[in-house]
Amino acid sequence: MARTVRFHEIGGPEVMRLEEVETGEPGPGEVRLRVDAIGINRAEALFRSGRYIEPVKHLPAGLGSEAAGVIEAVGPGVTGFEVGQAVSVVPSFSYNDYGMYAERAIAPASALLHRPDGVDAVSGASVWMPYLTAYGAMVEVGGMRAGDVAVLNAASSSVGLAAIHTADRVGATPIAVTRTRAKRQRLLEEGAAEVIVSEEEDVAERVLALTGGRGAEYVFDAVAGPGVVDLARAVAADGTLFLWGGQSGQPTPYPGFELGMPALNLRTYTVHEITRNAGRMRRAAAFVASGLRTGAFRSVVDRLFPLEEIVQAHRHMESNIQFGKIVVTVAH
Repeated sequence: MARTVRFHEIGGPEVMRLEEVETGEPGPGEVRLRVDAIGINRAEALFRSGRYIEPVKHLPAGLGSEAAGVIEAVGPGVTGFEVGQAVSVVPSFSYNDYGMYAERAIAPASALLHRPDGVDAVSGASVWMPYLTAYGAMVEVGGMRAGDVAVLNAASSSVGLAAIHTADRVGATPIAVTRTRAKRQRLLEEGAAEVIVSEEEDVAERVLALTGGRGAEYVFDAVAGPGVVDLARAVAADGTLFLWGGQSGQPTPYPGFELGMPALNLRTYTVHEITRNAGRMRRAAAFVASGLRTGAFRSVVDRLFPLEEIVQAHRHMESNIQFGKIVVTVAH
């Protein structure tokens, strides 16, 4: 038996319960992990509240797709992993099939990465998803190059910070967008070339001013909703607006264009485009591992919560005051 977070009804953070659940043995292509740390993802709050891109198929349901731990058992057909190895779990599966919010959990071997030397459990649970997301959209799919300009809203999120670091590493110019001045200085310290405070400035006008009227080759929108119309004004001719999150929870219109406005490439994106494709995943993992070795990439952790405080961890995430990744630790 292992303490496991489940929810029996759709709703807010308070619906989550810590229950004793039989973990069982790993099946073909699976492993059983002793979970040491869990990365908290906003998608999990959306899934729990019934607003995710994939509905909850059965109750009670589990949560979690980012974790770090040690392999305790290996199922039939698993190669490349052994009992006792330290690994990280990356998002590549449905919350309806597996959940990492637990002391012990079954995970598909296809979602595992060997944890590099020097990467502890907290970093191992928090570093992969942000950088895989950023690399996937910016480099693998978007083809961002040196000299390009990338605009990033929700810039103080773990993905936003990873995107700043990724842009810096490839020689692009990251322009961070944040709602208030509270996080401005920290974003500059993390490598943002410019910070736009959306409560005080017109984002599109500021981007156009910073780029000599050209606009940004890439705009990465983690909020979506009605604001996408204004963000579209910041995109350069033949640039791309990526929708890689839906924090607003509101319907997202397709930006309409008046005569004379440039064409707009609008694309949705999820990290599963990388983690469910073996070739893309191999390149992404190599890119992130290289950045970790050189120090260009690192985990930015906002706050740690014990597993017993999972409800408080989700409430903290939904407060939107965090800077970086929220991590839950598991005591054994």
